[in-house]
Amino acid sequence: MAEARGLHVAESRLAERVAEGSGPFVVWDVGLGAAANAIAAIEVLAEEGGSREIEMHSFDRTPEPLEFAANHAGELGYLREWLAPVRELIANGTAQIGNVCWKFHRGDFCEIVREQPAPAPHAILYDPYSPRVNPGMWTLEHFTRLRRCLGPANPCTLTSYSRSTAVRVTLLLAGFFVGRGRATGEKDQTTVAATHRELLHDPIGSEWLGRVRRSTRGGPLREGRPGGPISSGEYAALVARIG
Repeated sequence: MAEARGLHVAESRLAERVAEGSGPFVVWDVGLGAAANAIAAIEVLAEEGGSREIEMHSFDRTPEPLEFAANHAGELGYLREWLAPVRELIANGTAQIGNVCWKFHRGDFCEIVREQPAPAPHAILYDPYSPRVNPGMWTLEHFTRLRRCLGPANPCTLTSYSRSTAVRVTLLLAGFFVGRGRATGEKDQTTVAATHRELLHDPIGSEWLGRVRRSTRGGPLREGRPGGPISSGEYAALVARIG
């Protein structure tokens, strides 16, 4: 929960952004798992949102990790206060917590995202398994499809525990701006991507390009292609993107 609050809540500036706007504020929670990220966000959104409508859309292949967590809520601690809506979410696929409407979308997010699965988000809490374990969730093709789901009227952030050079290159080439996020747990950096550069407090600049050029695994992650060095064409596109 400390990591969820430090990365997904703080780096997305959820409290500030939900308080300063109007209309529904939409969050996509990609990788529901045991709901630590979702609960960390709901804590803030339910408190800071006032009367503003909040939509939390959680995605995962299965609710089994959440079911396990609910059955051990006493030991886990963070779920005790939220056990009733968590059980409602598991049973019905939706739960209402004050001004927050929480919905669960079951299935493969790589397939779900091919069509607009929910209203365009203001924040994406991106926490699937790693590129090594779950490569389909980290490819250029996938992030490009995800980027198309983000409407220009909703400036959006995407927070991730990864600090991989290849992941950052992939996000940039998919059309995101990318910045460094704060350290959390054993990570000395995390990653924050956004549709608008001004949402980033520490955007990656041209000084980072040398690292990409030197890396033997600095190329974007692609479907059906193992990682490797970046090509000259990809590097030129990256330079143009960073500016």
